[in-house]
Amino acid sequence: MTHKAWWKESVVYQIYPRSFNDSNGDGIGDIQGIIEKLDYLKDLGVDVIWLSPVYQSPNDDNGYDISDYQAIMDEFGTMEDWEELLDEMHKRDLKLIMDLVVNHSSDEHKWFEESRKSKDNPYRDYYIWRPGKDGKEPNNWGSTFSGSAWEYDENTDEYYLHLFSKKQPDLNWENPKLRQEVYDMMKWWLDKGIDGFRMDVINFISKVPGLPDAPNPEGKKYASGSKYFMNGPRIHEFLHEMYEEALADYDVMTVGEMPGVNVEEAKKYTDPERKELQMVFQFEHMDLDSGPNGKWDLKPLDLRDLKTSISRWQTGLHGVGWNSLYLNNHDQPRIVSRFGNDKEYRVISAKMLGTFLHMLQGTPYIYQGEEIGMTNIKFDSIDDYKDIEILNMYKEKVEEGNEDPAKVMESIYVKGRDNARTPIQWDASENAGFTTGEPWIKVNPNYKEINAEQAVADEDSIYHYYRQLIQLRKKHELIVYGDYELILPEHDKIYAYTRSFEGEKLLVVTNFSEEEVEFNLPENVDFEAKEKLISNYPDADDNYQAFTLRPYEARVYKGV
Repeated sequence: MTHKAWWKESVVYQIYPRSFNDSNGDGIGDIQGIIEKLDYLKDLGVDVIWLSPVYQSPNDDNGYDISDYQAIMDEFGTMEDWEELLDEMHKRDLKLIMDLVVNHSSDEHKWFEESRKSKDNPYRDYYIWRPGKDGKEPNNWGSTFSGSAWEYDENTDEYYLHLFSKKQPDLNWENPKLRQEVYDMMKWWLDKGIDGFRMDVINFISKVPGLPDAPNPEGKKYASGSKYFMNGPRIHEFLHEMYEEALADYDVMTVGEMPGVNVEEAKKYTDPERKELQMVFQFEHMDLDSGPNGKWDLKPLDLRDLKTSISRWQTGLHGVGWNSLYLNNHDQPRIVSRFGNDKEYRVISAKMLGTFLHMLQGTPYIYQGEEIGMTNIKFDSIDDYKDIEILNMYKEKVEEGNEDPAKVMESIYVKGRDNARTPIQWDASENAGFTTGEPWIKVNPNYKEINAEQAVADEDSIYHYYRQLIQLRKKHELIVYGDYELILPEHDKIYAYTRSFEGEKLLVVTNFSEEEVEFNLPENVDFEAKEKLISNYPDADDNYQAFTLRPYEARVYKGV
């Protein structure tokens, strides 16, 4: 039985507000800037806007360190601006989902300011405090942003846990009062009329009791404690309680960002019978071009690994939960530079990647600038980078570890989060039309060739191709709900699959290389084409059984 829902049939567009559009010339994108561009988003055809955090924040981690969950950051505008944004979106039948960041707050949140005052403060247990051990941190966990996950606080002679920056202390979800505060805050936003939440690292909120030392076979100064806080012992209990206490009475969309989640866990998170979440963001396919030493250890993508990963999720969640489909976001490099070719085949390969993604089962997410094929950035100096993760890693590897700066910069060029955070390239005017002031982070110099104005004017652009992909999804339930089946699993250049639903079938064939390759429909695949739905080379013919795929070519046929 297929459970149909509006959020399954939607296409989501993520806005990273700082880099989207600046209306007042201070160099920082803002809420009025988003309002100015709503018609552009409506014309693109998306249904839902996911807004990265716009709450009050000292901006240690670009708004993911929240000091007041019920106020708007001054740089972005006022609550009145935000209310106008919601109103203008709803007028255009666009839905708004907000970021929910409740694994941690800012250390400037009033809860934490109280919590650190004394051990018997009523807010003390809103956070995770521990005494030191043998003159050192309470355990050996490392922060995601380098260094220890513990920060010493002189005032009470104890340490607090921060899995991210030391200005992002972890909230203590073991405390029922804290949980109730979170649920009340969520309902406050839902009552304002928002349409759901994207939940930041939500599978980190349950920690293993006792917070034991992590295995450290390499004898590093700090070890990854992830097995003690990812998908922890009470996570399903907490998410079910959140559903019952905050979400049950609203028809909204929920998606949980969950590093380290596997298919079996994700089934539990997204099974509607369990009443937890509707979708998860998993990272398995985003780690395929990382070596054994993690994100900054570069290795080329093996397409067979991508097929194995995507197929595992497509078949694993089918009929139980639901997939989030994404290749870009504010934490990932630009996909056309990563899995495509951002030079000679930028337009063609961006269209191919879009086709590959939007024809899968799940809810597709488009990250700002993806629809015009924005690319990675190579800043000349580390001083041009703003991201705390990049700066901490560079300091650790180059200044403290004496690694070759050129090698470290190469990793940043390929994987750094600031690749996704350069301002949106609206037109060919100064600063790409993003601001009349000095942008908070430099604009990619290729904006004169790559910008939205040019893309909207060119019928053959990536932008118009994405419009087509979105329209096809609205027209054909087969694309939303159909079963997925991989074909040619061992081919190292072609990714091809079928989708089947209520007697209809789809054949999707994509070439992930810049070489010409021969495609032959395997004899055991039962497919008869009726029409070509879309292709990124306009002269692709109707022969679906055997053809030569050109560099980064994509073809989709509908049949039975």
